Amino acid sequence: MGYPSDRKYTKQHEWIQASGTTATVGITDHAQEELGDIVFVELPKAGAEVMAGKTFGSVESVKAVSDLYAPASGTVTEVNGELATSPESVNKDPHGSWMMKITLKNPGELDALLSSADYEKFVAEEGGH
Repeated sequence: MGYPSDRKYTKQHEWIQASGTTATVGITDHAQEELGDIVFVELPKAGAEVMAGKTFGSVESVKAVSDLYAPASGTVTEVNGELATSPESVNKDPHGSWMMKITLKNPGELDALLSSADYEKFVAEEGGH
């Protein structure tokens, strides 16, 4: 599976898709593949502040619990409530199953993130697929 070019990626395997100052965040196909079957997703509440590079929640799989890192700073405007009852949807459609939406504090932070081509290269160098 390729990585959609309409978003940016982190080296911690999150993606962010921005439109103006609004952004949607999720985890990549590589991340869900490494995790295995996802059984629980812990997300912040709407109104919470997230900081670029800092933990905003976690994903629990049958193998391990992994922290989620915010690709950019901002205020959470919405979380995907569907993941509370269907966390496995992240495995089925990682680029369609978003985790949170945020209002960006500084859209310029996105410039430091990886493009889809750079992310693909990073995953390959890391020993991914």
